Amino acid sequence: MLRSLYIRDYALIEELDVEFDSGLNIITGETGAGKSILIGALKLILGERASADSIRTGAKKAIIEGIFDNTGSPRVQKLLAEYEFDPSQEIILRREITASQSRAFINDTPANLSIVREVASHLIDLHGQHEHQLLLRTDTHIELLDNFGGLEGLLSRYKKQYSQVGTLTRERDALIAKEKDLQQQKELFQFQVQEIDEVAPEEDEESKLEVELQVLEHAERLFEVTSTLYQILYENDDAVGDQLVRVRNELQDLSRIDPELEHSAQEAESAQIMVTELAKFLQDYNARIEFNSERLESIRSRLGEIENLKRKYGGTLSAVIAYRKDIGVKYDLARDFEGAIATLNEQILDEQKNLSTLAFQLSAKRQAVAKRIEGAIVSELSKLGMGASQFKARIQQKASESGWVIDPDNPDARIDALGNGIDLVEFYISTNPGESLKPLAAVASGGEISRIMLALKTTLAKSERLPILVFDEIDTGISGPIARKVGENMKDLARYHQIVAITHLPQIASLGDIHFRVSKQVDEGRTRTQVQRLSNQEHARQVATLISGDEVTDAAMKSAQELIGSEEDIS
Repeated sequence: MLRSLYIRDYALIEELDVEFDSGLNIITGETGAGKSILIGALKLILGERASADSIRTGAKKAIIEGIFDNTGSPRVQKLLAEYEFDPSQEIILRREITASQSRAFINDTPANLSIVREVASHLIDLHGQHEHQLLLRTDTHIELLDNFGGLEGLLSRYKKQYSQVGTLTRERDALIAKEKDLQQQKELFQFQVQEIDEVAPEEDEESKLEVELQVLEHAERLFEVTSTLYQILYENDDAVGDQLVRVRNELQDLSRIDPELEHSAQEAESAQIMVTELAKFLQDYNARIEFNSERLESIRSRLGEIENLKRKYGGTLSAVIAYRKDIGVKYDLARDFEGAIATLNEQILDEQKNLSTLAFQLSAKRQAVAKRIEGAIVSELSKLGMGASQFKARIQQKASESGWVIDPDNPDARIDALGNGIDLVEFYISTNPGESLKPLAAVASGGEISRIMLALKTTLAKSERLPILVFDEIDTGISGPIARKVGENMKDLARYHQIVAITHLPQIASLGDIHFRVSKQVDEGRTRTQVQRLSNQEHARQVATLISGDEVTDAAMKSAQELIGSEEDIS
């Protein structure tokens, strides 16, 4: 629901804040009073491009802000999440226009204008007498049909399968595109694979070899030093180990005299044990030292081979191994390209069969839903004085040799697969006896368009949460009883969704749940547009004004009372 619309320094509006309600919100006012300014401001927060000319004379910038609540629809929340806006039950769309730039915001976060348009398209459907947006756009007809029939689950399964076929097809096409390059590089890949495989390097091999090389290169010093250290600790006449034994024994004797020395005796014993262990280790290490010149040369040669590979294939051993894995896959493809393509084609065909099953299930459901929609809309048009009308949701498919969907009646025939099925849906209508059905977008009569739009919206809105509906004088070209029927349809539609309607017809205005009057005032030489929410009595008087003009007669007031259906005295 559009809860409020705040406008400051836009066109003739200095500042106003319009609070809307659910139900049927009616806006009336004299020609030129500023009703179109309200619609212009609303269009700006819906993402329309702004002009600096719209800034009120003398002001630095214009601000338009719309607050929407109860916007918990999955589509809106998904969009907010996709574009990294915090999910919220309240959405604030704001535009700020200066002489040099225009900025847009969603919930106080700067937003690209295209994102604002996308989010707003799920909140408001604005329809003017020359703007046939949502329902007159052919590309929306299939979505409206699916929504009416509740086909979202089946459609989701189809889209998932469509994506799977697309992924495999792109993989195959990318492989085919690489065929020439792969074949040209086949000999190079073969050479590189053989060169790397002859060395067959292993992960972490280089670091292990470098440690072993360092030990072998310093074997003589390691042998001499460890031998000397062993003698110092264990073999010499005054070996450290023997000295520590003497210290331990003396301290143990003294501790019998003075217990305070017991701890020192224990430490001496520990030191003697540690020296013994160290001496044993040095002895064992010394015995294992190799003087292997052949192994030394072998390691040097091996490291040289690895270094050569590193210079050619990435600079590190890990890069060499990764490169070998990559070109190995390419080389295998180049050797058996036809086999790889055949395997992918088999996978694609299997997935296309699954896609075809879902596509025809979805199409059959749509055919059934189309019959229901056709009957419902013809019934609504009859209520609006267009009893001779015919309406058809025409569903067609496009044959294509390269289509992904296989025709079950003719396995050799293929049908184009689209992101939402195989169907092309377009609404057709005939409003007069003897006239052939024509595309809805080709209907020219303003009065007929108004009623057709209402019939469509009334039918579809009862099965799907269409956006907030804004009607900008779509009652042009109708009057009398037909106007009343249009108003009653609006009133009925407002039970399901919020409606904001600008009208000049008393038959429609009288049915409003909320009534706003737009007027102009001149104050201190400046013209200002104002919007006033009317009380019940003011509402009746405004309806009477629409009937008789500025001079409200008793007859006009009585007619207004009859139109409103009020039993109270409003004179």
